[in-house]
Amino acid sequence: MKELQSLNNLVDAFKSFPSIGSKTAERMGYSVLDMSEEEVNNLVKAINEAKKEIHPCPICGLLTEEDKCSVCKDPNRNHSICIVLSYPKDVINFEKLESYHGVYHVLGGVISSVHGIGPDDLKINELISRISKEGIKEIIIATNPTLEGETTALYLSRILKKYDVKVTRLAYGLPAGGQLDYVDELTIEKALDNRTDLK
Repeated sequence: MKELQSLNNLVDAFKSFPSIGSKTAERMGYSVLDMSEEEVNNLVKAINEAKKEIHPCPICGLLTEEDKCSVCKDPNRNHSICIVLSYPKDVINFEKLESYHGVYHVLGGVISSVHGIGPDDLKINELISRISKEGIKEIIIATNPTLEGETTALYLSRILKKYDVKVTRLAYGLPAGGQLDYVDELTIEKALDNRTDLK
């Protein structure tokens, strides 16, 4: 039987998503073929609209559809405490907590020699400029507890020693090698409560 190249291309496109293997991508490809033309058009429209409308906040890097994100716009947020995240999606569980009312800063990744990502590729200078501009007194480093996340946290703690700011790390209520977006709110809250000094 001759291969369907268009279907193969669609499956390959789905395989580019994180955690999507060959079998899942294949099922997704066939699901698209089963959709009506209207459903396919709605899907394509939703993807295009998301790519067009959503962008990083120019202050903190969280995703927004406005000029600034809702956190940076909120006058009731405590700007003296800032959680540093690797990616915008990592904010979700923190925002579910009723106990945290500070702000965030998204680095845009982690230091990784394997992927050729160094400190200059991250939004570290932007974080440093926010310390004095916003009066940040404590920075909570919330990179994932992976090798790259730990490397990034240690690098940040060394850089931030020059500044008058307390630097803490989320406590290890988080599983080593885990991802923040898969952790439940209670674990996040315990890790936040038991954060440790890095400097």
